[in-house]
Amino acid sequence: MTPASPRTSQSPLKFIHAEPPEEDAPSRPPAGAADDHDLELLDAYSRAVIGVVEIIAPAVIGVGPTAGERRGGSGSGFLITPDGYALTNSHVIHGRERITATTHDGDRLDAELVGDDPATDLALVRLAARDLPATQLGDSDALRVGQLVIAIGDPLGLQATVSTGIVSALGRSMRGREGRLIENIVQHSAPLNPGNSGGPLVDSHGRVIGINTAIIAAAQGLGFAVPAGTAKWAVGELMAHGRVRRPYLGISATVSPIPRHLVRELDLFADRAVEVVDVPSHGPAAAAGIQPGDLIVAVGGRIVTSVDDLHRLLTEMHRHPPLALTVLRGARTFDVNVRPETKS
Repeated sequence: MTPASPRTSQSPLKFIHAEPPEEDAPSRPPAGAADDHDLELLDAYSRAVIGVVEIIAPAVIGVGPTAGERRGGSGSGFLITPDGYALTNSHVIHGRERITATTHDGDRLDAELVGDDPATDLALVRLAARDLPATQLGDSDALRVGQLVIAIGDPLGLQATVSTGIVSALGRSMRGREGRLIENIVQHSAPLNPGNSGGPLVDSHGRVIGINTAIIAAAQGLGFAVPAGTAKWAVGELMAHGRVRRPYLGISATVSPIPRHLVRELDLFADRAVEVVDVPSHGPAAAAGIQPGDLIVAVGGRIVTSVDDLHRLLTEMHRHPPLALTVLRGARTFDVNVRPETKS
């Protein structure tokens, strides 16, 4: 938590533009007026950043191992409730026996792990204190490319470090440690360093819209954050169950091509599907009659061409069982109703 040097060429020609007659020249603002306007813009930008930092920084914590523990590095986090619940990254605390949190005031507090979800790279911890400054998760769905964002964290142990940038892309995806795809990742240009992981990414109104999770070490200006929308869902699961429950069908699967003649004959919309490799007994898929060799071409009428598609649609649709899977078996397609179960 990769560029070529641009080629340039110089033309020996230089275009010379005649200056317009003096009387046709546009009037210029008085000397100093443009500078004053630039200062006003700079002050507005500075005020926005300062205001956000004053709101959010007191809720940002450093997360690290207890004294004497060598396992793992340090990272950041932020309080989401006054009674000590805080979000951080899974990779910051994973495998730790004990956790220490350092508050904005410099207090070192013991923290316990409430729940850990490597699939979203999020973890919930609780500090042994009350009446703490806290912030709230905002609406990451309202983000726009180009808008100002501010990252606050504890990089390299330097407390409450602030950097700014813009949202440079939306809808990115990256893989968690367990291989599951994390969707709707926010890409931004606020500089991050080791130790920023788990810290908040904030908009100009002081709303947390992401949790910084990764950088591309060989590039500059490429930071990534788990969106607040994903974090809200994960926090609810971690608080209620200590884990994130996910729907599952009870199959092992891979991706396989569909023979071209079947794509044409059956008027299919894709030439790949999810092939069922194994169906353990007593699972939802086995109960519904799914068999090894079946090709799942759609879920709830929506096309699937990868295991990631299947995971995504299961997560979106499992609250409304049964779930209709469109299956290709042999040379025919048919729908199978499955009631997904949940597990960690």
